[in-house]
Parts: sequence; C-alpha cells; structure tokens
Amino acid sequence: MSVAVNEKNVTTEVVNLVDKNLSLNPAIFAVRKEALEVFQRLGLPENKTEEYKYTPITRLLQKNFNFETPSSISRDFDPHGLIIPSVEANVIILINGIFSSEHSSVISPPGEVQICNLSQALAEGDSVALEHFAKYADSNADGFIAWNTASWNHGVFIRIPENAIVKKPILIYNIHDAREGQVVSANRNLFVVGRSSEVTIIEKYDSVGESNHFSNTVTEVVVGENAGLDFYTIQNDTGNRYQYGLTHIHQLNSSRVNTFTFTLNGKLVRNNLRLSLDGEGIESHMFGLYLITGDTMADNHTVVDHRKPNSFSNEIYKGIMDGNSKGVFNGKIYVRPHAQKTNAFQANRNILLSDKATVNTKPQLEIWADDVKCSHGCTTGQLDEEAMFYLQTRGINKETARAMMLYAFALEILKNVKHPELKAYFDQLVSERLHKNF
Repeated sequence: MSVAVNEKNVTTEVVNLVDKNLSLNPAIFAVRKEALEVFQRLGLPENKTEEYKYTPITRLLQKNFNFETPSSISRDFDPHGLIIPSVEANVIILINGIFSSEHSSVISPPGEVQICNLSQALAEGDSVALEHFAKYADSNADGFIAWNTASWNHGVFIRIPENAIVKKPILIYNIHDAREGQVVSANRNLFVVGRSSEVTIIEKYDSVGESNHFSNTVTEVVVGENAGLDFYTIQNDTGNRYQYGLTHIHQLNSSRVNTFTFTLNGKLVRNNLRLSLDGEGIESHMFGLYLITGDTMADNHTVVDHRKPNSFSNEIYKGIMDGNSKGVFNGKIYVRPHAQKTNAFQANRNILLSDKATVNTKPQLEIWADDVKCSHGCTTGQLDEEAMFYLQTRGINKETARAMMLYAFALEILKNVKHPELKAYFDQLVSERLHKNF
C-alpha cells in the first residue's frame, strides 16, 4: 500500500497543473487525465514499498516541503556562471522548471539537430513527438512517474534525423533559483535519435539560494537502428536539492548506448535508469560514480531489459561514502525467453570511509533463457591499509595517499568518458572533490 505525502495538497497541486495545460491537445490531455487518476490511486511510495525500502523520499518531502505554498519565481538571474566553460556545446537552460529560450543557444546546424520545448512540439503537432511521448515511462509503475506525466509544464524535445553526426554535445542545465523560497518542478524530456546517427547529451543539476528545492524529471529516449548515444548526468548541487529522476532508454537493432551518472552532492538524489534492449546486436554500457559525504543520500536503481537475442550489456557502479552519507544500489537484469545469446554483466563496488556511512546494495538477475552469459556481484569494504602504508613509506603524506587511492578506485569509471574536454572536466571535478572532502 502507498500513501501520498500531504496527500490532499499534492493531489490538488497536480490537478491545478493539469487544468493549466488543457490547451495542449486532446491526445495529451487524455494521457494527463489517465496519469492523474493513477496518481490519485497510487499516491507516493512509503518505506514498505520494496523499491523504496531504503529511501524515505516521501517522508523527507513531507518534512521539508509545503505543497500549499507556490514555488518561488526566479528574478534577475543570470545562469551562465554555472555553465561548464571548457565544453563548447549546444546549451539548453531550464530555470525553476521553465524552458528559457533567452539563455539557451543552439550552435549546431539545423540539419544535425532539432531542439525545442517539448510542450511546444506537442502543441504544434510534431509527428515524432506525438509518436513517442509517454510510450515508454509507465505511470502505473511509480507514483512519481504518474505525478510527472500529469503535471509537467516544460521540458526538452531533441530530434536527431537519420544519418546525422551531431559534432557538438547538447548540454541541458536544470537550475533552481531558491533564493526567495522553495521550488518544486516537474519536467518532461523526449530525445529521439534517428537511424545511423550519433549524439552526446549531458544533463547537469545546479541551484542558487538556501531554500529547499525538489525536481521530478522523466526522460524518454529512443535510439534508432545503428545509432549511438552517449548520455551523461552530473549531480553536483551543493544546495538543498531533493531529486527524483527516471530515464528510460529504448534501443533498436545494432544501437549503441553509453550512460554515465555522476553523483557528488545533494540532499537526496534518486536515480532510476531503465534500458530496454528491443533488438538484436545492441551494445549498452552503464557507468555510475557516487562520491558522497555529510548527510547526502544517493539511490541508484537500474534495470536492463533484454528483449531480443544477441545483445550485450555491461554495468559498473562505484561508490565512496563518508560522514553520515548513505548509498543505495539496486540493479536488475531481465533476460526474456527469446533473448538467447545474451551477454549481461553487472557489478557494484563500494568503499566506506566512516563508521556512520552506509550502503545497501542488491544486484539481481532474472533469466528466462538458457543460452546466455550473465553475472552480477557487489563488494563493500574500506581502503587497503597495507597499500596506504606503502605509499606513506615512499614519502607521501596520509591525506595525499588516501586521495590517490580513492582516485584510482574512481578511475575505472572516468577512463570510459570519450569526449576529451568533458573527460578533463570530470577528472578535475572528481580529483578536487577527493582531495577536499574525503
């Protein structure tokens, strides 16, 4: 059984948001109305819900947010100080959940990419947007998905035509201006990568101000035949961020996907990543790195669904936890009856640096085919004292030796970043974090 946090107030807010969007078009309104009914039935998950057993997100929302109070409005805010300076990219900015055309800039030629507000694409009857919207993220699976589907206002629609190589990455900044009060936002994204095309998409979460802010973001991605996608998520918000996110990637024949999830800061960050391998010859890699301290909680839930034969998936998530931080990893691999010749691998490795830091890890396999190669495993431990002693005997002080060993642990994830400027950015970000906070 699920219950909603401040149930009456949250439901009222969702209903009001639906009423504001009646003009999108009848088809989308029907989807919203159905999702609202699902939300009213499911509510938000409590701790007894298996998928939220270690993540009290509903209780924390109840404690830290007043859903009767409207979100603050951003005023006179220049977001460009938060932009990654070393990466030349198409820049899309959402401030308090609102798509900002004023601060966004697309530098790739129109033949390579189409980028706009998803609500605009649907309102104008874009056939690709209408074909794929709300076809992959299942509102019945989670009250947060239902909430998002019913109430979202703004989001990003990216369409890559067939046979297009997008030379410049697409950087999406989700920024909350919490200087004048709490912020609650719901955004919906849809990315469609055409046949034999390639693109790099990066999403980054930031904030300014001291007030609490919560984002509910659902992203649906379609990767066409023989297409390639590198997808990065950067969560390094030192503000009072509470975050729920679902990214559902649907892959077709011979497509290639690499996902990277970097979680370094935040109050509570819940990442749901789901890959549906709906074709043959597919290759998927999922990399995750969470470096958390203080009272940060990072929860990574992943699902890899092998639906057709002859595909490969590899997943490795690594975590370093200090202070009172808490990590959660729940990874599932499904191999359907007809998905013979599947190769699927999953690993989760963790280092605890304090007695109060905790991690709950649960790798899982569910296999209905007999001609497959699958493995999964997890480890949790501390730094090797002998290795620390060896470095110190070579004249390296204890703090530097510790940072060096932690960086070597993280390097298995960092070395897989392909984009050179982005790789340098991540390298510096992680190195500074390890030297400063661990």
